[in-house]
Parts: sequence; structure tokens; C-alpha cells
Amino acid sequence: MKKLTVPRFFITVLMVLTGFILFSCNDNDGPDIPPVKMEDLKGNYKGKLIIVQGNSKREGIKEFKVKKDTISFAEFPITEIVKTVVKDPAKAETAIKALGKVKYDLKYAAVINTSNNVIELTFAPKSMELQIPVDGVNKKTVVEFTAKQKGYYVGLDQTLRYSVTAEKITVDGTLVAPYEVIDYNFPFCIKN
Repeated sequence: MKKLTVPRFFITVLMVLTGFILFSCNDNDGPDIPPVKMEDLKGNYKGKLIIVQGNSKREGIKEFKVKKDTISFAEFPITEIVKTVVKDPAKAETAIKALGKVKYDLKYAAVINTSNNVIELTFAPKSMELQIPVDGVNKKTVVEFTAKQKGYYVGLDQTLRYSVTAEKITVDGTLVAPYEVIDYNFPFCIKN
């Protein structure tokens, strides 16, 4: 009988402690978080960027500006796009340098979700047109972007999260095939 008494005592103590812990976690009198406003979204951001194409993945930090209905990039990352069009690595690097900084504007519509204290962004990406120089000739390249999910500005931590996909690329009117889509993921962006 003594063998059963000790485990029962410990189980009883464990159950009582668990009850106290769960009861103390049920405290709804924590600090109030102010409701998110549309003005909170605007500003200069810096955030983590993860670019995925097939099995390759590249990470970095990217800066952009959020205006009333647009996310503006002063320098959109085009390396994967150019390397998809120009297969020769040396020629691709030369083309990337020749293109320099590529600007891109991503349009969005925003609504406030008060129950989750977030701003939801629905994107309407426009095409990106590039003239990629290869062997003395410019290849007219059109990149079609899509946004498969909404973006979010989270009021709790004041961060912006979103992603876009380069769904297809055409070069001089011909669709690039085979083609692996390029995903641009911004999982955590904060204001500068």
C-alpha cells in the first residue's frame, strides 16, 4: 500500500499546481493594446526577405516604403529573374549590373480587421517590364506577379508580413518554359 500512496500524493500535488497555473493564465486584465489604424501602416520599412525558386533559397534584408495604397521598392531584387532569362552565369551577372536599381510598385487595398487588431492587405500586382541586355541586344522581359494570400500589418507587434510570386516570365513575347516560380516572402518587416 505504501507504494501507491506516494505516487497518489505526487499526482494530487501536480493536479493542484496545474489548476493554479491554469487559473493564473486566465487573467484578462493585462495591458490594453491600442486598436490599429490605417495611418499605422504608412512608413519606411526594413524586413527579412526570403526568395525561393525551386530548391534554391536566398535570404536577405530589404527596404521599402508603404504609402496610402502602394508598397514601393527603390531596388527590387531581380537576380533570380535575370538568371531565369540568361542561363550563362557570367552574362547574367553582367546584365544585373547593367540594369542597376530596378524600381517596382506593388498596389494594395487595405481593410481593418478589428477582431484580430490587424490591417489586411489585398494585393493587385502589376507586371514588371525589363530590358535585359544580352550580347548587345535587349531582351524585352515581362514578369507577371500574383499574390496568393493577403498581407497583414499586425497591431500587436507593429510588423508587416506579406508575399508575392513571380508566376510567369515572357521574353520577347515567348513564355519561358520550363519555369519554376519565384516566391518573394516578407515574413517580418518593421518600420525604420
